[in-house]
Formats: sequence, C-alpha cells, structure tokens
Amino acid sequence: MKIVVLTPIFKEKHYGGEELVSYNIARRLAELGNEIHVVSRGEAGLPEESAEDNFLIHRILCPGMPLISTFYFWITAFFLIKKIRPDLVHCLNVQMGPPCYLNKKFFGTPFIVFAQGMDVYSGWKFKKTISEIVFRNANKIVALTENMKSKMPEKWRKDIIVIPNGVDLKKFEGIPKEKSRKNLGLKDGEKIILNVGVFQLVKGTHYLIEAFDILRRRMPEARLILVGGGKEKNNLENLAKEKGLEKSIKFTGFISNDEIPEYMAAADVYVLPSTFEGLPVVILECLASGLPIVATKIGAIPDIVEDKKNGFLAEPKNPGQIAEKILQVLSLSQEEKSKISSNNKEKAKNYSWDLIIDSLLKIYNLCCQKK
Repeated sequence: MKIVVLTPIFKEKHYGGEELVSYNIARRLAELGNEIHVVSRGEAGLPEESAEDNFLIHRILCPGMPLISTFYFWITAFFLIKKIRPDLVHCLNVQMGPPCYLNKKFFGTPFIVFAQGMDVYSGWKFKKTISEIVFRNANKIVALTENMKSKMPEKWRKDIIVIPNGVDLKKFEGIPKEKSRKNLGLKDGEKIILNVGVFQLVKGTHYLIEAFDILRRRMPEARLILVGGGKEKNNLENLAKEKGLEKSIKFTGFISNDEIPEYMAAADVYVLPSTFEGLPVVILECLASGLPIVATKIGAIPDIVEDKKNGFLAEPKNPGQIAEKILQVLSLSQEEKSKISSNNKEKAKNYSWDLIIDSLLKIYNLCCQKK
C-alpha cells in the first residue's frame, strides 16, 4: 500500500510529540512493506527531500506570513499528493485536512484524519469551517481519547474511532536507576523532578519553577531537571535566578528522544504543569518507564493519569498545589512507589505501537476497499 502521512513538521531530530507520532507511524508501516511518504512543512536548513528508515520525507518551505504560509502549504501539499498518487492519506492534524479533501474531491483519494489534541482543544482561524469540511469528507475520523472525542463536533461523534498514540515500550525497559544517575552526574540522595518539552507559555514551566521554589523550602535535597528549549528559555532561566534556584535547576537544552529513557530512569517524578494540552506523548513515555506523574487536569490528561493510582492531578496555574502533589509523590514509601511503577508499566501495554499500527491498518484497508 502507498500511504502519505501528512504532518505539521518533521525535523531531522524528533523532539516534539507529533513528530514522534508521525515518525513511528511512517517507520513501522514501512517495515511492514508499505511505500510511505511523509509530507510536512519545511524549515530553513532542512532538505526538501530526504530518506529515513525506508520512507521518504517531502518538506514544503513556506513563506513567513502565517495566513499566506498556511494557504501556500495546502496548495503545494495538494499538488504533491497528486504527484505521489497514494492509495490513502493519513492526515495527522485536522488543520492539515484541506489538501486531503481536495485530493479526494478531484481524484478520489481516501483519507483519515487523526486528531492530535491541540487541533481539537484550541481555537484557530477558520476552525469551524475547516473542521466541518474535513470531518464531512474524511473516510474515518480518529480521536486519541474519549475525552477528545467528546470535544469534537457532536454530529460526528458516533463515527469517531478512538485510537491513542503509541509508545516504544522496549526503549524504556531494564534501565538501572543507579547507572542512569551516575551517567547524568546526579547524586544518590537527590530527589529528581523531571520535565521535558518545548518552553512555551502554555507548557506552564514557570509554574513548575514557582512550585519547585515552594517545595525546596521543605525538601532541600530536591533537584529539577528541565529538558528542552524554546522562546521562553531566557525568561525561565531568569526566573530561576530571581528565586536563587540556579544551582538546583538544570537546563539541559534539547536532547535526542533516544536519550529521554535514561533521564526518566534517573528521575523520581515527572511533572507536567501545562495550561493547555491534548495527549502529550511524554506522558505515555512516563507510563512505559514506570515513572510517577504529577500533571494538571487539562485536555485528555485525566484519561491517562488516574489520581493516586499512577500519579497525582493538580489544578493548572496553581504552583502551591503542584508543589503539594510533588511532595506527596516524593514522600511515598518504597512499596507505594513500586505499586505506582507497576500500574504505569501495565497501563503502558495499552499503548504499544504494535497495537496502534494494527488498528490503523484495519482502518486503512476499510477505507481503500470503499475507494
């Protein structure tokens, strides 16, 4: 089967959640003998076309003005998909839908739309009109969770299938905590709090630093590791300095996703303080690593993080409550920590990429049969 995976961005190093999802879908489908073409926006310095793990990547470099950039991408992607002539297009974001709609209208190419969260939960230009066109014409609509499905237009809900994103379970197996800490230069007695992501306001990292400031007064051995980068990095570093925390907070910068398992193995708790999320892949990675989670009650997070079972939930924009939940995790007995770790690893099995790809292939075959 020839398949186009249409995704917002596809860099050479896969840092973001949607990139990891599109990469894993493309790689695993290619391993099964399918011809896979990833089509995405480009960035300066990235090749227009390249090959990776037996699939092809086509990047469209767009003008800088947001609205013009969007229309340019849609039109160029339409012609590129026409040229590839796929059996099916896997659209990894509702906003990516217009080129798929046009190819179906003019050439009969079936497509599925795989909503990722921000395209459902957030507001964006022409959302109502574009969602209506895309959902009406998609051969199948997929949501990541039941919560996400409930936020999608009511008249389509009966037709929406729930399939989550996946996680590579093997990457997180059998990594010794002591060895990971030694490799990362961490001390045995330190309580390690971890956060991974792009530094944007909606990620709430500043609330985590404020929570950490509160926590440190009660637990001086706590350390915070912030993995990632972005436009808010300078502001976050300045906030850490203002609070006198620069020696207790480590900013690693961006790292390869292949390095994330070692950081999770070394950590005592993962904290997601976002004010807005869909279903972040990093939460699934926490499950696979058996790492306890403290997360804000937003988006699809409560579908994954069950309060006091595999983690703790806090209200967004509430540093005091976030700090209290972190303290609860760090104060757990060894037996309680082991139980949470076991619950997470068991839950992670539901998100194995083998299961996800199997579900997607069944949908692909149904769509192509109706072509």
